[in-house]
Amino acid sequence: MSSSYQTPEDLLLARQLAEKVPLESQAWLAFDHAVFREGGRIGAKEREWIALGVALATQCAYCIDVHVRGARRQGSTAEELAEVAAVAAAVKGGATLAHGLMALRLHESLGAPAAGAAPQA
Repeated sequence: MSSSYQTPEDLLLARQLAEKVPLESQAWLAFDHAVFREGGRIGAKEREWIALGVALATQCAYCIDVHVRGARRQGSTAEELAEVAAVAAAVKGGATLAHGLMALRLHESLGAPAAGAAPQA
């Protein structure tokens, strides 16, 4: 048994999982195939870049693996994938700051601390 929670071998279990929930698996696969079809307004390489950016932001090791391979099949270079990673990092960082704005607003909505109140850890 592996000492890691995520291993490439886990992907081999996908068929077993799908067999346990066939209706849901068929629906998801149909959607996935529709999204990654050829001939849309967004090219196959760009679709892989979007998927990889999302996978990097959500930190899904399996999706990163699948979409790096897909991007490479579509001719992506290491430099292009580095740019995808930079875009994902900037967007995720921006989202963190945006949530910081919400935290500040929520803090301010609580009003001033009571006089003499000790800071709480």
